[in-house]
Amino acid sequence: MQAQTTTTELREQLEKIVADKKATVGISVLGLEDGDTLSMNGDRNFPMMSIFKFHIALTVLKKVDNGALSLKQKIFISSKELLDTWSPIKDKYPAGNITLTLDEILMYTVSHSDNNGCDVLLRLIGGTQVVQEYINTLNIGSFVIRYNEEQMASGELAKVNTTTPLATTKLLSLFYNYKLLEKKTTRYLNELMEQNSRGKALIKGKLPTGTKVAHRTGMSGTDDKGLQIALNDVGIITLPNGKHYAVAIYLNNITENKETAEGLIADVSKSVWDYFISKSN
Repeated sequence: MQAQTTTTELREQLEKIVADKKATVGISVLGLEDGDTLSMNGDRNFPMMSIFKFHIALTVLKKVDNGALSLKQKIFISSKELLDTWSPIKDKYPAGNITLTLDEILMYTVSHSDNNGCDVLLRLIGGTQVVQEYINTLNIGSFVIRYNEEQMASGELAKVNTTTPLATTKLLSLFYNYKLLEKKTTRYLNELMEQNSRGKALIKGKLPTGTKVAHRTGMSGTDDKGLQIALNDVGIITLPNGKHYAVAIYLNNITENKETAEGLIADVSKSVWDYFISKSN
């Protein structure tokens, strides 16, 4: 039987993982059944990048719960709305002028991080301010969303949309415990996050094959000086014993190569997994 790891030992492991890395790292861990917590730079603000697609989806689905929107409703997307960006929608419908259901756009946005789909959703609900106002009501801590994906492409504006690791795990906990959405829409969004096709080398990178990970990734490109603004992954992990924990891992101002930065997140995630596994033995 594996000896139980203490939170002190876990913290030491995490500090060792990040010690020599050329990046600012923020981590928050929260056991969703037992409330066990640990954080490093937990109150520090980090650029979210596409992490905010989770917050946007929550806002959209709150309107579904309230009857203001329907997953079956059809939404027209013009050719002008399909910009040259990361967009599986544009890949499939390059000419645009298409009609998709809200369900389909959420799938593209949450599961495949579609930037055009994201901005279609923001236009549908009235812009980033509507998301800001909704998240403000939840009292999770620091959260700022001012710019959409098209605006964030400028680089500098991408640094404005921020949150903290602690605010993220608090939000994930509220979501998991059905405090935000109806049970049906909670399960629906959780499934979309489990189907995330992005960031397979991040939180999921070193976890056992088949582990359920409902997560949302967020990453910037790298500039010509080798600086990457952000590489993030946050989510809810299901343990073999049926319990769960939330984890938020944010990297900022990264000058490591892609493999090292991704490996950092994967190593942090594996250490957290091992900690919770040791507790369940």
